[in-house]
Amino acid sequence: MSPVCAEGEAIRFGRKSDVFPCFSNFHTCKVAYDGITYKNSEAAWQAQKTLDVSDRARFAGYSGSGAKGQGRKVHLRPDWETVKDHLMEEICYAKFTQNPELKETLLSTGDKTLIENTTGWHDNYWGSCSCPKCINKPGLNHLGMALMKVRARIRREES
Repeated sequence: MSPVCAEGEAIRFGRKSDVFPCFSNFHTCKVAYDGITYKNSEAAWQAQKTLDVSDRARFAGYSGSGAKGQGRKVHLRPDWETVKDHLMEEICYAKFTQNPELKETLLSTGDKTLIENTTGWHDNYWGSCSCPKCINKPGLNHLGMALMKVRARIRREES
């Protein structure tokens, strides 16, 4: 479903709304990354927290929420904090280039700012929560930023 937005208006997408829920990493779609095919991009990303290939393979069968939970239990790679944003962008690129309908949906957003609406779980790193508790916290929106970079990269490659 593509919501109608005024030109230049930001799109606050989210898995718990009907505004581009397919942009969420929890959206079910195959994503092949580094030799493993996952059920969603959250599983692909969480798997990258470990350098153990057999541990990564376990994530192939997880739902988004299952992967998030299991990602908290792996032996965290030592460079995680420096590579996690880049890996998110690369996995989003894989998701949107491997699923043509998702790519078209992403491209249909034009040049609008994409913001993950994390109201409800207060994630101001990957998105932006607008609840009273978070109103004075900046939403860093790293997932939205990754999606906008992927959108621009796809456009460059297609032109």
